[in-house]
Amino acid sequence: MQTVHALNPLRQTVDALRGRSGGGARLALVPTMGALHEGHLTLVRRAKELADLVAVSIFVNPRQFGPNEDLDAYPRQMESDSRLLEAEGVDLLWAPDGAAMYPEGYATNISVSGVSAGLCGADRPGHFDGVATVVCKLFNQVRPDIALFGEKDWQQLAVIRRMARDLDLTQPHVDAIIGVPIVREVDGLAMSSRNAYLSPDQRRAAGQLNAAMRAAIARLGGADDAAAVMADLKAAILAAGFDSIDYAELRDANSIALLDAPGGNARLFVAARIGGTRLIDNMALR
Repeated sequence: MQTVHALNPLRQTVDALRGRSGGGARLALVPTMGALHEGHLTLVRRAKELADLVAVSIFVNPRQFGPNEDLDAYPRQMESDSRLLEAEGVDLLWAPDGAAMYPEGYATNISVSGVSAGLCGADRPGHFDGVATVVCKLFNQVRPDIALFGEKDWQQLAVIRRMARDLDLTQPHVDAIIGVPIVREVDGLAMSSRNAYLSPDQRRAAGQLNAAMRAAIARLGGADDAAAVMADLKAAILAAGFDSIDYAELRDANSIALLDAPGGNARLFVAARIGGTRLIDNMALR
């Protein structure tokens, strides 16, 4: 695995890797912020199935963190992350620092309306501008044929797909932004780098989120009143030991529009806080 920290060597390395494979190699990119876990490695393995070459980026993007969020505390473990990626057979690790990604005088921002409204877009103002901006830059830097993202951040996936279509970043590959199903712990908790923040008691409580969401989905499938189901879901999450709920809502999977009742393309989205940790999850209704 080759590790690159600056833009010019990155482009030279990508060109060399493609040339070594005859020039027609398919390159996949897996963007991450590091602190890798089995969810990230699942993305890497899927990328290896779909492409000849795999690049992974590690960059803790300050532009997607709010002023009171966990930028400084976010786990950084480049050495162990690098070992994991090497063991998975990754071809290229792109690990820029802040100056390489946002050089002095940087003044450009990408904003994606519609799908970025509501959910995390409402609770974390500016978050998806930061996501769209950094992902657009990563696409232009690495120039992949496909890119893979976890479905745990479903709204993020919708934002990136919209941006890529609008800015012609994925032509002619209309399916170039690939979502990979959520990887879960044994108790159903969605894998996340932020799970490491949880104390043992908090971790036990967090594991009940999955069961509460599945119970709500079962009731919605049985034609229970949606408003009552959502109220009971919020009560169950708080009873499990969470301190607060940012949202628990039904949304259209593609448009992220709020739904009053289950529909054919509905998903259940939840964000809840336990201690100082904010956890998110989502599930399809069918």
